[in-house]
Amino acid sequence: MDVELTIITVSRPETTSVVTRGAARLLIALGYAPVAEVGLPNGRRADLMALGPKGEIVIVEVKSCLEDFRTDGKWGDYQPYCDAFYFAVAPEFPREILPEGPGLIIADGFGGAVLTEAPASPLAPARRKALTLAFARLAAMRGG
Repeated sequence: MDVELTIITVSRPETTSVVTRGAARLLIALGYAPVAEVGLPNGRRADLMALGPKGEIVIVEVKSCLEDFRTDGKWGDYQPYCDAFYFAVAPEFPREILPEGPGLIIADGFGGAVLTEAPASPLAPARRKALTLAFARLAAMRGG
């Protein structure tokens, strides 16, 4: 019996979309309220930002492929604006190239799993308040 295999290639934007969707679903399952594409005060844009049940702020940087990771070194600019920072990648991503320190989420279009917890780095109260208000306003504007 001959079996014909078809190789499906997925574009970088498709991979980004799938990993973002899965990471957002994971965050929701963990009790967070995620919002995609959030501008930060330093001019950077977080792929996902989420507000936790106790007011904690998490930022997730989605990496679609090795090239995406190698050409984008701005992820350190997100850490001053969150209590915890994660990379989110597809299951086939070469995880060994990721730096130690940030948390790690593996995600696909259906959900995800936290492989490495992000170290807690609590925000200063004034920054937390400003970010929480900006996050709430953004979420409200997008919802209405």
